[in-house]
Amino acid sequence: MFEQIKLDYGFDALEPYIDTETMSTHYGKHHATYTSNLNSLAEKAGKQDESIEDILSEVVELKDIELRTGLRNNAGGFYNHNLYFKQITPGGSKTPSGVLQTRINDTFGSFDNMKEKLTALALGQFGSGWAWLSKTPDGTLFTSKTDNQDNPISLHTGHTPIMCIDVWEHAYYLKYKNLRAEHIKALWNVINWDVVGALYEGSSL
Repeated sequence: MFEQIKLDYGFDALEPYIDTETMSTHYGKHHATYTSNLNSLAEKAGKQDESIEDILSEVVELKDIELRTGLRNNAGGFYNHNLYFKQITPGGSKTPSGVLQTRINDTFGSFDNMKEKLTALALGQFGSGWAWLSKTPDGTLFTSKTDNQDNPISLHTGHTPIMCIDVWEHAYYLKYKNLRAEHIKALWNVINWDVVGALYEGSSL
């Protein structure tokens, strides 16, 4: 059975950047629903014992269109939100260090350049979706954006996400209304780069 990532802090711990009601609704309702639906659909598809990465990679092979669509959306919603909630914490480093810092500087020129690139992707996403910082098996970094609950795994890019920006309206509308840019600006204040660095170096989600 798939389980939501556990938070070791209260829903109010990310104030003022992410408000208590948004955290409670986002984690306790949206993410919980994706998780529940995933478990039901994975069992129906006979995939309840597979990893979430395998489900995301193989879901396109399902012949039942309704089951394929439902599993793609909810498996993506589960995986994406597990990463999202893992990376945001009230503590930890707010800038990269070590190997990840070096690779970011080599790839983008600077951390600020990378932030600008990811912010632009998140702002430019039409409708619901995500912006991603991902790595390849050899450690190369890539930025991208996806629609709805797709991600670099479900799109078979060969990239593994290590950091993400959620631009579904439920991630920010209660506090920021239609001001997506303000939400993205605030989110950079709660990304824990110790977590992102560990994911870059091979830690599992």
